[in-house]
Amino acid sequence: MEEIVDVSYLRRRIRELEEKVEQLRLSRRVLMNLIEKIEKDKTGFFSRLEKENHKLHQENYRYAQRLLRKNRQIVELESKLEDVTTGST
Repeated sequence: MEEIVDVSYLRRRIRELEEKVEQLRLSRRVLMNLIEKIEKDKTGFFSRLEKENHKLHQENYRYAQRLLRKNRQIVELESKLEDVTTGST
């Protein structure tokens, strides 16, 4: 009689453990899917940041070039003005 109870108990315990293993497998799949999604989102985010950084560098370069051209124009105009004012005295 005691062996029957033990076998019955053990079978029930095996079923419980198998269910827990299946739940753990499901949880693991869910977690892996979440990790994959987070990694994909992170990769996309870094890609957007890199594009934005590149765009800002280009805009900064163009702005610096415009400043240099304007500075050259100012120097040329100042030089011409100096020539005109020194030539009339």
